[in-house]
Amino acid sequence: MRTQVAIIGAGPAGLLLSQLLHLAGIESIVLEDRSRQHVEGRIRAGILEPSTVELLREAGANARLDREGLVHHGIEIAVEGERHRIPLSELTGGRCVTAYGQTKVVQDLIAVRLASGGDIRFETPVSRLADIASDRPKLIFQENGRERELSSDFIAGCDGSHGIARSAIPEAVRRIRERLYPFAWLGILVEAKPIGAELVYARHSRGFALFSLRSRSLARNYIQCPPEEDLALWPDERIFEEMRLRLEDPEGRLVRSGRVLDKSLTPMRSFVVEPMQHGRLYLAGDAAHIVTPTGAKGLNLAVADVRLLSQALIEFYRNGATALLESYSTRALARVWKAQRFSWWMTSMLHKFPDEDSFETRLHRAELDYLLSSRAAMTSLAENYVGLPF
Repeated sequence: MRTQVAIIGAGPAGLLLSQLLHLAGIESIVLEDRSRQHVEGRIRAGILEPSTVELLREAGANARLDREGLVHHGIEIAVEGERHRIPLSELTGGRCVTAYGQTKVVQDLIAVRLASGGDIRFETPVSRLADIASDRPKLIFQENGRERELSSDFIAGCDGSHGIARSAIPEAVRRIRERLYPFAWLGILVEAKPIGAELVYARHSRGFALFSLRSRSLARNYIQCPPEEDLALWPDERIFEEMRLRLEDPEGRLVRSGRVLDKSLTPMRSFVVEPMQHGRLYLAGDAAHIVTPTGAKGLNLAVADVRLLSQALIEFYRNGATALLESYSTRALARVWKAQRFSWWMTSMLHKFPDEDSFETRLHRAELDYLLSSRAAMTSLAENYVGLPF
């Protein structure tokens, strides 16, 4: 088999890259080791920066997003029950974020790719990469019980944090930087009609909490817990009660009970691999970096990577120029590290750490107090939250 760009992973990064290349007349094949049903059902992020929305529109994957996406012009931060609003749009010249689940983003992109004749192969795991330093890199994959080979001009590794692409970069070249946090998020997706129109982040003596929306009938709630927590200890109603305690919402005006559609535990972790390219292999999204979800940057960073990579590939196929391809990692990492800094800052400021009397914890609380009393500090948060310019 032969194609121009071989893409590993049918997540938002791989699918969006395939569609943008298609619109530029560039062939690609997407290989995904899981089933379509699994890929379309995964519950992930849900806050889109305006630049992400813009690129999805360019890709033609915006019809449902424009109908159902919930535009947020601000967020709230609750400190021991007292809520403070950060007016994002007011502080950023009218920019805003949109609540729209990654699950729907993936479903929309799959539908658009298949409608335009895209080649997405589900349940075809890639077993190894070969010749990535040559001008004819190859993927060896399994399909219908047979081993097959796909050769290409370039390989895009969009296969997530547990995928195979990253490990193809030689250890002598690859550098991994990581930070683990002493807590996790217990999250639930709830079928309910919440009253709140914007996200509420809470810093409480019992730990962090987050109320967010996925649609007009779905809420996504999170509470901080130990990373080794047993989900069996958290029946649904206990989670609702804990959310109400941390948000000081005893009557459930904001946190409404309902049918729980998903329950998960997410350890807090920051991760970056450098460089994001080697030979003809280019990494994008979670294959190259993981950010804590506090700053709502994971999906948006993946889209930012794809924006840069698609532009570089299109430039190559149009006129043979390689400057954008050669500088891809440097340009992508500049944004990645800014997002890591913002996510680390939000996480440190809003979570409860084991030693509440430590010097660092007091600094985190002072940072929060300053933020809520300074328009300049709120502006900095707002600029990062809606997304820094490219």
